[in-house]
Amino acid sequence: MLSLTRKLAEVAVSPASAATLFAGVPEAPKDPILGITEKFLADSSPMKMNLGVGAYRDDNGQPVVLDCVREAERRIAGKAFMEYLPIGGLRDFISESVQLAYGEGHPVIADKQVAAVQALSGTGACRVFAEFQKRYMPGTKVYIPAPTWSNHFNIWRDAGVEFAKYRYYQPASRGLDFEGLLEDVAAAPRGSVFLLHACAHNPTGVDPTPAQWRAISAAMKERGHFPYFDMAYQGFASGDCDRDAASIRTFLADGHRLALGQSYAKNMGLYGQRVGCLSIVADSARDAAAVESQLRAVARPMYSSPPLHGALLVTKVLQDKELKAQWYKETGSQLTWNHVTDQIGMFAYSGMSGEMVDALAAQHHIYMTRDGRISMAGVNSRNVDRLAQAIHAVTSGRL
Repeated sequence: MLSLTRKLAEVAVSPASAATLFAGVPEAPKDPILGITEKFLADSSPMKMNLGVGAYRDDNGQPVVLDCVREAERRIAGKAFMEYLPIGGLRDFISESVQLAYGEGHPVIADKQVAAVQALSGTGACRVFAEFQKRYMPGTKVYIPAPTWSNHFNIWRDAGVEFAKYRYYQPASRGLDFEGLLEDVAAAPRGSVFLLHACAHNPTGVDPTPAQWRAISAAMKERGHFPYFDMAYQGFASGDCDRDAASIRTFLADGHRLALGQSYAKNMGLYGQRVGCLSIVADSARDAAAVESQLRAVARPMYSSPPLHGALLVTKVLQDKELKAQWYKETGSQLTWNHVTDQIGMFAYSGMSGEMVDALAAQHHIYMTRDGRISMAGVNSRNVDRLAQAIHAVTSGRL
């Protein structure tokens, strides 16, 4: 009897019979954008095409690598690749990035009012700022445009910052809901943070006009709101870096204090290098120094220090007059992809319903996000006719 009791006890505590350690962990839902690539890769049809991923491609569907970046890569080859960067990143890279965004010689730069650190592309810049907002702008809510890049919600949620949506896109006109936007700016609690796309709004491709930007700036200034600009396409929206930064400079001219996340994934084709910059414009040099120290403190436990290679590539292109001129030339084409004439940038917001998008995948092997966003980088001379025919088939003339 004792032997049987002992055996039962051993069975009761054996690992095989106990619940597994992570049995209660549910499988995470697939990312709405990256999940499309998984479906695309699993599709065996030779006619398949991927219009979901935001990466510029050539006519053979391969990543576009700029000639100026290849030359910069050649020039820095074998140099300074093995040492850690400081927590804040490569100082020359940061300096060049700030000047590219705010304009060379801008007073906020000359007066040392800009706190800045190198970040892990645009996503990392958003994440560090979101954590900074949680710590040093307590009680503030971030207002995010509807729609926006889906990861924005994940970033601020994981930082523990409350978020709300503000009206941006108007489906009926397939344009900017300007009046709704201004109403939401006016209704938000004073001192709220507003996430703004500096240019080439993702996913709609709908940007405010210069006059509308001025009105938005004035409305936000009146309410004491703090703008956070996410700029992933400088130079690749209009083909002009200064024009693409005009929204930021409008807000600066109006006296705003603001934050900016920059990414070089798109405009230099450095997707896998994770090269970005986060900057915050403060009221004084003293405040900027304090803010920058806290940005470094946020980054330290997250990733300790940023990567070096991509930062060296960007720095070489921006510091070398020949390479910088070549970069301007290579990004100078008018990349305007539009459902109507106002949509610019990499994405076109088609207005197709989720059911239509599902039909495109099931019947035509064409993949995109269910909000109908088309990454125009996936369209080329060989597949554009078939794409048009498939869209026509699933929409049945309803667009």
